[in-house]
Amino acid sequence: MSSVAIPAPLHQEERLAAVLAELNEAQRAAVEHGVCEAADMRPLLVIAGAGSGKTSTLAHRVAHLIARGADPQRILLLTFSRRAAQEMERRAGQVLAKVLGLRSEAPPALPWAGTFHGIGARLLREYAAQIGLDVSFTIHDRGDAEDLMGLVRSDIGLAAMERRFPRKGTCLAIYSRVVNGGAPLAEVLAQAFPWCAEWEAELKRLFGAYVEAKQAQQVLDYDDLLLYWAEMVAEPALAAQVGARFDHVLVDEYQDTNLLQAAILRALKPDGSGLTVVGDDAQAIYSFRGATVRNILDFPGQFTQPARIVTLERNYRSTQPILDVSNAVIAAAAERHAKTLWTDKPSVGRPQLVLVPDEAQQARFVAERVLAHREGGLALKSQAVLFRTSSHSAALELELARRNIPFVKYGGLKFLEAAHVKDLLAVLRFAQNPRGRMAGFRVTQLIPGIGPATSTRLLDAMAQAEEPGAVIQAFQPPSAAREEWARFAAIYAQLRAPALAWPADMELALGWYLPHLERLHDDAGLRRGDVEQLARLASGYASRERFLTELTLDPPEATSDRPGPPLLDEDYLILSTIHSAKGQEWRSVHVLNVVDGCIPADVAQGAQELEEERRLLYVAMTRARDHLHLIVPQRFYVTQQAVRGDRHLYAGRTRFISAAEATRFEQLTWPPPAGRAPAVPPPASVIDLQKRLRAAWR
Repeated sequence: MSSVAIPAPLHQEERLAAVLAELNEAQRAAVEHGVCEAADMRPLLVIAGAGSGKTSTLAHRVAHLIARGADPQRILLLTFSRRAAQEMERRAGQVLAKVLGLRSEAPPALPWAGTFHGIGARLLREYAAQIGLDVSFTIHDRGDAEDLMGLVRSDIGLAAMERRFPRKGTCLAIYSRVVNGGAPLAEVLAQAFPWCAEWEAELKRLFGAYVEAKQAQQVLDYDDLLLYWAEMVAEPALAAQVGARFDHVLVDEYQDTNLLQAAILRALKPDGSGLTVVGDDAQAIYSFRGATVRNILDFPGQFTQPARIVTLERNYRSTQPILDVSNAVIAAAAERHAKTLWTDKPSVGRPQLVLVPDEAQQARFVAERVLAHREGGLALKSQAVLFRTSSHSAALELELARRNIPFVKYGGLKFLEAAHVKDLLAVLRFAQNPRGRMAGFRVTQLIPGIGPATSTRLLDAMAQAEEPGAVIQAFQPPSAAREEWARFAAIYAQLRAPALAWPADMELALGWYLPHLERLHDDAGLRRGDVEQLARLASGYASRERFLTELTLDPPEATSDRPGPPLLDEDYLILSTIHSAKGQEWRSVHVLNVVDGCIPADVAQGAQELEEERRLLYVAMTRARDHLHLIVPQRFYVTQQAVRGDRHLYAGRTRFISAAEATRFEQLTWPPPAGRAPAVPPPASVIDLQKRLRAAWR
């Protein structure tokens, strides 16, 4: 009886070779860069075209580094969301498990994987003593930063000007653009906020006072996390110290970085050794957030040794006809890293360029095509409608509601913008940092009988005290608030106790806040679910400081307090702005208003703005896997800022699709021309209908 031979288990090198064999040639070149026997220590730029397996390539590179002996503790992985970092860890863990022959796919511990802002916050706290920061600093989210800007604006007399001064949100937006863009205030005002240019001197005074207020209260805003980090590593000794902690620095979505982030990377790795950045200049669409495409365009020559460039051109998402029209759009860009996306995926037909009379007919066309795709086997969730700005979907939303087609529109109330969530977080922030004026102002006014004047008196006293917590215990509130104040003071003392173990802090704060939630909100039951969810999230963090920092920097997307009725169907169509759609993909994509005035937007006048609008259309087109429909209404509605008010415009197809490039599409006119009605002969004589109606009642 012959025995069956059992194959010998593969050695690690054989398993590694098998894993790398799953990659295409360009992906493998990126993964193996600098890790082979003849190590190439140049910085690496991976130009990853849309749908080219960017995440898989980066995850394989992390796993390959660790398999070749790199210490996971010395790998810095920077992404633009904490979820992206976690996904990268998970996928790297799967690859590493295969290479090492492990049964478990548990991810490797990458303690330095996170967002630029999150990693910055951790480093600033570690080096606080060396850079003059208080280690107990707290971080303002955008809402709190706006409120503080508003308070300072009022305190220095800019809220009572004879002529209208920019609102607090606009002031913060200007300040943020100056900080992240590295441009002088006058230049930012001229380019992005021309209607505020006359206030340059006042804004400069406001921003100075705003910085002083933050420092006095020991708080940082989002922009400070990058600004302080960049200033810290501008000191050569500190830069060398921080840079030496990491052998490898990997950055995802590099086209979305701003000048501060690029400066941080150059300071950490001046020669570029161990530095890998991955991105696509053709998808750089976030200049309004301070990102600059120059970072990725200029990267190869920014270090003491020139960077190696690896281009990923094989697309695993779209059909070749969709790639052909997308390649044609981006090929006309003024400056870019050249690439031509290709695929061997079978085609289901050419993309469509659809001419419709107006937005109402555009909405009807989309609704009909969506239903037709659904009947053809495409779930609503696998279809998306994309648009330049949120208001462009108004007519479509009405049409979808009329036809009872469920949909979800990306956007809405963010988790940290809900009043009840902000209340509970303010309690924890005020306990963490007693000098945090915005948190204290919010918390103390939750107590019945405490108003703005009393809160201001208390916070002024705390600001001047050596031990702010003692002021709360000694404070004499108005008589109507004494009982509730005593309860709050007792809870506050417990929250400040050094022996209190997290997350007991959250339980104490929640117990104090819930009666106020019931008193303040008619829909307290709905809101209670959010604060209880917040309490459940707390158990996943090591400390109160880490919880407050990471939740502020990477909050959950939405709350139960979101507007609109809940979904009534398990399947629904996706509506999204193009900016929100980046990184997503659907089997069918409709793009609305592909006309001059919308794409590009009528406010985009300069060469740089027009180039970004081109990239925006490219991003929209490359979201489609099988079906792409670009819709061109001849007449559309716009809201004007000028005196003329709202109006309808006539416009042609976007300038980004030339007549020659349009031939690559299947061109349709919708609705199709109606056939000629058959001729009906006139009656032989006049019919007396009135006589008939009278006779019916006789």
